Amino acid sequence: MTIYAVGDIHGQKSRLEEVLDRVDRDNVPGAEVVFIGDYIDRGPDSRGVLDTLIAGQAEGRRWTCLMGNHDRMFSNFLADGTITHPSIKSGLPWSHERLGGLDTLASYGIDTGGPDMQAMWDAAQEAVPQTHRDFLSGLPLYAERDGLLFVHAGIRPGVALADQVETDLIWIRDDFLMHRAAHDWMVVHGHTAVHGADHRGNRVNMDGGAGYGRPLRVAAFEAGEVFELTPDGRERLAPGDWGAAPAWSA
Repeated sequence: MTIYAVGDIHGQKSRLEEVLDRVDRDNVPGAEVVFIGDYIDRGPDSRGVLDTLIAGQAEGRRWTCLMGNHDRMFSNFLADGTITHPSIKSGLPWSHERLGGLDTLASYGIDTGGPDMQAMWDAAQEAVPQTHRDFLSGLPLYAERDGLLFVHAGIRPGVALADQVETDLIWIRDDFLMHRAAHDWMVVHGHTAVHGADHRGNRVNMDGGAGYGRPLRVAAFEAGEVFELTPDGRERLAPGDWGAAPAWSA
């Protein structure tokens, strides 16, 4: 069984199209594609990314789309105008350029040139289709597949899956990233931008930093191996220098 994982897209529709083409050229019939979350913000075409994912699912493609923290922030804004979250360590609002919320609103044709967030919220009520709202609100927090656990940010080490909380699943960093022991699964995640798909033995980080202008990453998980799909084809992704690699079944 082959499962592909796509890292944080962050409004980069053209790069999404590139990695989907790589999946098609890899040509594994019936394979599932899991998108790790953060479809929006920072990039130029968040609306286009959501259109692509929604259309693919409607066509019956085996695409599983998970919730990311940026997706949650956009959903919260659409619901009641909230632009802050206690898990943002910097304290910056979603509308700050570092978080990229205004880039998302602009992709819907909303005027983001002024400071009036109420006016932007009012405009979003008209501009954001209900299909996009439903998609965002219905995103699952994780997907468990044959010894693999796909999740946006990570998990709280030592906590049963049923007891994990959303805040950790879409926001956690240090406590998860610095944990070197094996988990009950190979955890496949994003959220923390690195410079390429990063295999640490007990986890694989798929956030290659597309939101910062770097390539979008996609990898195939197959028969206990990880292969990054590059423009030239598959390249085996070996574990880094720490972390015991738990086995998982194909």
